[in-house]
This record gives sequence, structure tokens and C-alpha cells, in this order.
Amino acid sequence: MTAGSAAVPPVITGFDHHRVPVADGVRLHTAVGGSGTPVVLLHGFPQTHLMWRHVAADLAADHTLICPDLRGYGASDKPAESDGTVYAKRTMAADIVALARELGHERFALAGHDRGALVAFRAALDHPGTVTHLACLDVLPTLDMWEVMHGVSAAVGFHLYLMAQPPGLPERMISAAPDAFFGHFLDIWTRDREAVPPEVRAAYLAACRAAVPSIVADYRASAGVDIEHDRADRAAGSTLRMPVSVLQQDWGAALGFDAAALWGAWAPDLRHTTVTCGHFMAEEAPDDIAKALRALLAR
Repeated sequence: MTAGSAAVPPVITGFDHHRVPVADGVRLHTAVGGSGTPVVLLHGFPQTHLMWRHVAADLAADHTLICPDLRGYGASDKPAESDGTVYAKRTMAADIVALARELGHERFALAGHDRGALVAFRAALDHPGTVTHLACLDVLPTLDMWEVMHGVSAAVGFHLYLMAQPPGLPERMISAAPDAFFGHFLDIWTRDREAVPPEVRAAYLAACRAAVPSIVADYRASAGVDIEHDRADRAAGSTLRMPVSVLQQDWGAALGFDAAALWGAWAPDLRHTTVTCGHFMAEEAPDDIAKALRALLAR
């Protein structure tokens, strides 16, 4: 990564940057580098594609890496939330399929962290002939996530409930102190503070300040239409047809669920790993994550 500052935002060294059309009025800012079979990496909250800077540079030795800012995040377009489908994971997943196709790839491996993992999960269910391998980092599928949140232990996910509220109040509350809100998660979810250096933290906070309505809309969709889509797939017995790797912290110990069992119901070909680093694992333990993704791609 290049040296960063407020005036010169950090980038992934050696990657080219594009604004790629994926839907009417929506272009995704995307970093592309390396050569070989394509791997798409999707970021989480409250981050941008920069969270993959170490892992992408590693994998670029053998693969073409495609690292977009999701719709509504970073430097990608942020369409208004005209209805619940604008930030549905189904819509955001279609963005990623269109992005890869625009860059010349009909099939690709897909890894996502946090919010990006929910988009990746939906892309793999909706486009099984397109997604060859799937990795999801530190999430449960949306339907399972809501089902395990209960009692006082659910306070850890207070932001999920805040951003599930109808339009207006959550946006105003978060916009009143955006750095405090988004910075809170960068602080409490990180075990190694040095993994997110000041220039990267500043880039994340600046991106989030400029995207409060669309970030809230993304979360609001996960309290509505995304649940509907997951329920329909569960009722239909839909499963992930490709090799799947899931890496996550031991949230089950704190909240009382068996993460591997929940994921196994969706993914017959699953490798589930519990990690000891913090939530931002691609930044805290990039060598381990790159190794896990290489192992997935070899299956």
C-alpha cells in the first residue's frame, strides 16, 4: 500500500482503478490487479475495498483480483432508496455478476467479509453457474443471523436494530456523529489496532461520512427483503452448489448457536474454521486469510 494521507488516499499498490457500469445509473469503483483465474473480493462494514489490500496483493501472483466498492459504499454510486429492492442483497449480487462480465469473466471465485459476505452468499445462491467457489468471513446468512439474536446478548448487534428502522431517524442519528458511530466499530471489532493504520482508518471514516443514507439502506434491506429471499430459498431447499469456506470468530459461544451447523444447512461442501483474530481478519491476519482462500480455490 502506498503511503497515505488525507490528501492522498491509500490504494492497493499495483492495482488499476476503474468505474464499471453494472446497472442503470450505477457504476462500481473497482481495483483490479494480477493475472490468472478471476477472484472477486467484497468488503464489509464500515470499510471499502481497501480492506483487501494485503490479501489481494498476495493472491495477485496467481489470480486476477477484482475488488469493488459495493453499491452505496466508498467511491461507488449510491442510488437513492426508492424501494426495498435497491439495496437488496439480490440486487447487489447482480451488480457483482455484471461487474465481472464487464471485465470479461463469465465465471469467478467469490469471497466476502461482513456485508460483502452477505452479498456473496446471495450471488452464489442466485448464480450457481457463475460462482465457482465461495468464501464468507465472519457472518451468518441473514435469516440465521436474525434468528440467533435474542435477549441481552443481542446488544452486541445494536446497529442492526438501529438501521432496521424506517427511513429518517437512523440516518439523522448517525449523521449527527458519523465518526463516533463508524469509528466505534473499527475500535471494538479490532484486536490488533495497528492492523488498521491511521491513513486507512481516515479513508474508511471519510467514505462512511459520505454514505450514511446508502449504508443504512443496505442494513434496512437485511431486516426486510433479504429475509424474504432467504426464507424462500430455505423453503425450496436451495443450497450452495460450490465449495464453500467460512471463517469466523466464535460468536456462537457468546450468543449460543452452532455456527458450523447453521452454515452446513446451506453448504453441503463446507469447511468451517473458527479464527482467533478480530473481526477485521483480512487486515489482522492477511497471511492466514490468503492461505485459506488458496486452499478453497484448490478444491
